[in-house]
Amino acid sequence: MKPQEEKGRCCWMIVGQTLMRSVSQAVRPAAAASRQKHTLPDLPYDYDALEPHISADIMWRHHGKHHAEYVKNLNMIQEQYLEALQMGDKTAQQVLKPARLLNYGGHINHSMFWNNLSPNGGGEPKGVLMNAIKRDFGSFETMKQEMSAASMSVQGSGWGWLGFNKVTGKLKITTCANEALLHNVTGLKPLLGFDVWEHAYHRQYDNSRSDYIKSIWNVINWDEVSKRFNKV
Repeated sequence: MKPQEEKGRCCWMIVGQTLMRSVSQAVRPAAAASRQKHTLPDLPYDYDALEPHISADIMWRHHGKHHAEYVKNLNMIQEQYLEALQMGDKTAQQVLKPARLLNYGGHINHSMFWNNLSPNGGGEPKGVLMNAIKRDFGSFETMKQEMSAASMSVQGSGWGWLGFNKVTGKLKITTCANEALLHNVTGLKPLLGFDVWEHAYHRQYDNSRSDYIKSIWNVINWDEVSKRFNKV
């Protein structure tokens, strides 16, 4: 196989944050680039399992409609982007880039979000995660208040995040607009994210983001968050 042909077999999408670093790093010009399809992950619980904190109607629309739309759009845009690569159409590549990043971010963020919720959730974390929270925030209640406030501060649509800084070895709370990936924007490893787009709560909480944020603490899957923390 010629070197150019071998290079042409490279997949345009590198799983995880490598994809999002830059277009030049994440995408390789290819005549035979991979057309791997993204799929909507199943929920680890029923749509009504988080009631009364998150209604079955919200969960059905959020997962079955909004997340599904991200996946559908991402697959469609991926095909268009690959065609633009094969044709050497740099203008089309630049035009498609924002939508590709938005839908990829929406897919990744929501895939984590579902697993961070549980009908058996709530309460407080334990073990090394709890120790880290106390070390970096003083107490769990302080961390909770700071994350709630950060999530409330998002202008328009976005996410509130609890992340881990591998350089400093400390936890940090911040926000990201729209569907930007936390690690891509801040370098933090995502542990817990609050989706504060209106579609996550407005049909149940009459657009009261504060009531939604207050309620969602009751279904946080701290076991899952702890597993993610242990890995980073």
